[in-house]
Amino acid sequence: MSEPTPDAPGEELLRPPGLLGGARRFLARHHKKLWWLHSVYALGLGVFIITFAARGLLYVRWILLFVIAAWFISLLVFRVAGSGRQQKLETPVEKLRFLVMTYVLKNLYQGMLFFLLPFYWQSATAGAANFGFLVLLAACTLLATLDVVFDRVLMRWRLLASLYYGMALFACLNLAIPALLLVPAVWSLSLAAVGATIGFWTLHFRPRHLRRPVVAAIFGATLFAAWGTAWLARRVVPPVPLTLAHAAVGPDVLVDGRLAYEVTALHESLMQQMVAVTDVQTLVDSGEEFVHVWRRDGAEIVRLVPARRPIEGDRVRLRSRLLREQLPRSRAGPWTVDVETQHGQLIGRFGFQVTD
Repeated sequence: MSEPTPDAPGEELLRPPGLLGGARRFLARHHKKLWWLHSVYALGLGVFIITFAARGLLYVRWILLFVIAAWFISLLVFRVAGSGRQQKLETPVEKLRFLVMTYVLKNLYQGMLFFLLPFYWQSATAGAANFGFLVLLAACTLLATLDVVFDRVLMRWRLLASLYYGMALFACLNLAIPALLLVPAVWSLSLAAVGATIGFWTLHFRPRHLRRPVVAAIFGATLFAAWGTAWLARRVVPPVPLTLAHAAVGPDVLVDGRLAYEVTALHESLMQQMVAVTDVQTLVDSGEEFVHVWRRDGAEIVRLVPARRPIEGDRVRLRSRLLREQLPRSRAGPWTVDVETQHGQLIGRFGFQVTD
């Protein structure tokens, strides 16, 4: 019997690749396009979540579960895969494990940050210092949808990943704490900063490291610094539990406290007194006091503590009266009224024009 002849050179290349081989070749050729397609899908999903979040006040407390899950997976990624150039992604199994963990983590961040955006959008004031924080949060949200950047840059370096997590944790706690503890907005801001600092350090050190006096001292100092920094930065972070639902001015009010008529422009001869009526939507009413700051052409005229009256739902109606003797001699120009908390956090701003 004749022995079977070996396959001719190149014969293996002529055989059909099979389903698995074809899939591998397709992924190898188009994997970048597929990642960007998934990013577009994630962005579309985020738009849906924003629409849902507009009605999702009852679900604010649940975002803490997203925070805990994101912390656990981030910790797992760096405990298993390492960080930076020392990241262990050598075998196909290690690469697949890393991709699965980061995929779940991206979805958690997307759900969490897209849910937060509408609340910060409503609380931020265009043209004010606190609008910059909204821009930063939107950039972090967009980053969660960019798979290539998230996987290849953010999740390869522990410092970047922990800073990103700290930002997300701070934004979440700033909204969730008032719903849980019924504290004023400035207290939730400081507590959120402390919580974000703790979350940051847990991705770098283990609890046993706190037994060392030097580490414990550094940890305590950073918590104290976070509290103080949050207090100093209270004007640049939107007081997210609070929203200016309605605001108007007029020369007089009705018996029930509403304005007799609202004006956006008037002649200075008719400006004998002005009344500002504003409705503040609260996530929960913590009994916080507010201030009306009257300004003409950017210069502060007077600060008034408005009369405060709860109305339907979680709204608080504020009313202040600018008397004739408080008016400047020259009244023409653009006027604004800022609605602030008693600690100086800007809730909203509206204006009217006085002509000569």
